[in-house]
Amino acid sequence: MAPSVSFGRPGRQPARVCSERPVTLGGEDAREMTSDPATPSPEPQSSGSPDSASLWATIRAAVRGTDDDMTRVPLKRAVLLLSVPMVLEMSMESLLTIVDMLFVSKLGADAVATVGLTEAMLSIIYALAMGMAAAATAIIARKTGEKDGEGASNAAVQVIGVSVCIAAVIGAIGAVLAPRMLALMGAEPNVVATGSTYTAIMFGGSATIFLLFVINAAFRGTGDATVSMRTLWVSNALNLVLSPCLIFGLGPFPAMGVTGAAIATTVSRGVGVAYALTLMFGGKRRLVVLKRHITVQVGVITEVVKIAVGGSFQTLIETASWLGLVRILSGYGSAALAGYTFAIRIAIFVLLPCWGLGNAAATLVGQNLGAGQPDRAKQAVNTIARYNVGFLAVVSVIFIALAHPLIRLFTDDAVIEAYGVECLRIVAIGFLFFGYGMVAIQAFNGAGKTAIPMVVNVICFWGVKIPLAYLLAEALSIGPRGVFIAIAIAYTTQAIFAGLLFRRGRWAAPPPAPPAPPPTEVAPAPAPA
Repeated sequence: MAPSVSFGRPGRQPARVCSERPVTLGGEDAREMTSDPATPSPEPQSSGSPDSASLWATIRAAVRGTDDDMTRVPLKRAVLLLSVPMVLEMSMESLLTIVDMLFVSKLGADAVATVGLTEAMLSIIYALAMGMAAAATAIIARKTGEKDGEGASNAAVQVIGVSVCIAAVIGAIGAVLAPRMLALMGAEPNVVATGSTYTAIMFGGSATIFLLFVINAAFRGTGDATVSMRTLWVSNALNLVLSPCLIFGLGPFPAMGVTGAAIATTVSRGVGVAYALTLMFGGKRRLVVLKRHITVQVGVITEVVKIAVGGSFQTLIETASWLGLVRILSGYGSAALAGYTFAIRIAIFVLLPCWGLGNAAATLVGQNLGAGQPDRAKQAVNTIARYNVGFLAVVSVIFIALAHPLIRLFTDDAVIEAYGVECLRIVAIGFLFFGYGMVAIQAFNGAGKTAIPMVVNVICFWGVKIPLAYLLAEALSIGPRGVFIAIAIAYTTQAIFAGLLFRRGRWAAPPPAPPAPPPTEVAPAPAPA
């Protein structure tokens, strides 16, 4: 839910002298309007096309898809055109995580343990995929802002190629070593016996995870967020149908238990990938890949890997810190751990759509930096941050007021409920800061400066969250409440650090130019006879 935005009333605009020149974007001809240098053309902020005069018309355009140039349309319209489909995309993903677990929970504790342990191991794949996605968005958004469609298409091919290579190696290792990995994670023998196939399938299909992340990120980088939204809708809708059929044996399908959940998830992701690739190679979207783009470009691959390393470590650092908190909480019994788990799951349900706003910030930063408009990039981040903070302020009040009925959706145990309510209320207090922090972090990623958030995460999660959680819970004997307080303080610290670094503006520096080729020596002309 975004705050109401008024784009002003349509009216007669001052005459502008314009010229047109064709621009090739990934194989398609587009028309770029460029102002005559002799006529100043300040960017409109409160009015634009007739559609932009209406909030609902803009939302409909966002869901339907539009060819608007995000570096030229009024900024609030650009924010809505990108953020609406991205929020809807992440909302579907958020819903799926809840529904999928409800299906598996009907199979018993061993099935839930299998899924939980496998997801913990897959966190490495998710981290690498998110790093590759950050690289895709940063590079392609900047190329799009530069009106370099060929460069955007070439970059998309390189990101996809590197992702497939990484996934092939990890997937093969995981599929073969699935039983051993479950055992190393502490799974009981019966879990290893019944869950190894699930783990092997999930690792074997890791290419679908990588490709969903990077292809959607590539489309988002061009500003075509509608494709990413529809891709996840197709994938998740299919999963919602296939999962119960393959798990419980509905209709003509055999009952496959937890193995059926793995097959449903992997097949659904594969269908989503096929849908997105069809659009990418179809020649009718902003990002178009043709046969001539399928080449190996070492320079682009090097840039991709450089950005992806920082993006991947961001996620790994944060994920590992959550495992550290679980280790501290486990000492206070299963009730405290269960209450914490339910509270965090509810919080993530709301925060995932907010990441959609963060993704919009990354795209707008990359495109506007590519277009040589760093001030507009900064304005975009500040606008999106205000929307995010406003939304999470409302959610924070709701969570604090309705914590008890929300936790009761998952448990009727009074002790677990008490821990869950306390965790949800304390974490919700930090939402105001987290709403700004996640947008600032994504702004750095959109600029390709992934090393900055990586360092911020090391400081805030391993320098603040883990030591503070241990200090409050153990040394000061506050118990689980100390862990919950440490979470809120850590994300508040992250927002402050990220905000200060963002205000310094060094993230807007252009990437270093490639070295100039050596001068060509011209042979001297022969002397006349």
